[in-house]
Amino acid sequence: MRSEKITFQGSDGMLAARLDLPVGKPKTFALFAHCFTCSKDIFAASRVAAALTELGVATLRFDFTGLGQSDGEFENTNFSSNIADLLLAAGYLRDTHEAPSILIGHSLGGAAVLAAASEIDEVEAVATIGAPFDPAHVGHHFLDHQQEIDEKGEAAVSIGGRPFKVKKQFLDDLKSQEQVERLQHLRKPLIVFHAPLDQTVGINNATNIFVAAKHPKSFISLDGADHLLSRRSDAIYVAEIIGSWAKKYVKALQDTKVSSSLKADENSTIVIEKGEGKFLQDINTSGHTLIADEPFSVGGTNRGPTPYDLLVSGLGACTSMTIRMYADRKKWPLEGVAVKLRHQKIHAKDCEECESSSGKIDRIDKEIELKGELSDEQKTRLLEIADRCPVHQTLHSHVEIKTVLAG
Repeated sequence: MRSEKITFQGSDGMLAARLDLPVGKPKTFALFAHCFTCSKDIFAASRVAAALTELGVATLRFDFTGLGQSDGEFENTNFSSNIADLLLAAGYLRDTHEAPSILIGHSLGGAAVLAAASEIDEVEAVATIGAPFDPAHVGHHFLDHQQEIDEKGEAAVSIGGRPFKVKKQFLDDLKSQEQVERLQHLRKPLIVFHAPLDQTVGINNATNIFVAAKHPKSFISLDGADHLLSRRSDAIYVAEIIGSWAKKYVKALQDTKVSSSLKADENSTIVIEKGEGKFLQDINTSGHTLIADEPFSVGGTNRGPTPYDLLVSGLGACTSMTIRMYADRKKWPLEGVAVKLRHQKIHAKDCEECESSSGKIDRIDKEIELKGELSDEQKTRLLEIADRCPVHQTLHSHVEIKTVLAG
């Protein structure tokens, strides 16, 4: 994952942001809106963004006006300015990369993406995390200062241990939002994440959002999570669910591999171009799926092992299995096996055991770690057995490969 610091024009000055990019070309882009008075660097935002990059999704997260490292004064902002910042963030992505297809909002950021989603045509999926149904819900932070705000037009309040100045216009703006109407006209697939025991935004908010929204819509209960998704596992879980769910609705995440009339069975392996990048391949072997690719240095996207990586991986797996089978049959105290392999091309003249002395040859180095209370004699024997694994024997034998054209 790469993370780039960027800035773009917001509703009142420049906004600070991070663009988290996957290895290789992004499949699509997401826009993440953080919680009330938080920043782009809050744990949940950074963890969700990092996990999404593993799925090939680039994610822009930014500080709203007056928060984090962005320009402007928080006291002059409101929910409407948050919506404006979101639309400008989407515009920045549209101008520099591509518009976001996924909107994700946490807490009040969730209410903001619900309000902004219908104004971003390219959005194909919307996710909220611990979002309030009514933006005015955040007014509970200021109940002790309500009279002062009404009389003086503003008040100094403490939110999360930090001082903020809140003006009457902020609360008035929250109360003026028509969130129910926005939800009814969302017309985007929606997934709602909420913790049943959320002490900051009650679970009834998720219920109200879900009831107001039209299908398609989904709800995921974050059992045991807190409002800020403080546990790493909860943030990663949310990101993985978003990635899996969005595949149904986001075209860029749907399978684009080249179709083939070749069919896999339990005795065959099928390799098909994935249709993404220059070399990326889908592999189906005996019902199991893998991918293969090449590194950036030769024009690949580095999203999977190379063909030679897969070759030595098969040798390593076979070596470990063979050692295990032999040790178990002998009832030897082998507790674990690890095999490290390295493939390289070497000059034949540098190989003492090779028949040829010209050109280059392939060499695979194997380093084997044996764990357990094994005697020296047992270890020596297991090393001998390692070279008798079927794949090792195949690589040393004469192999005939017959190639025909399908059909």
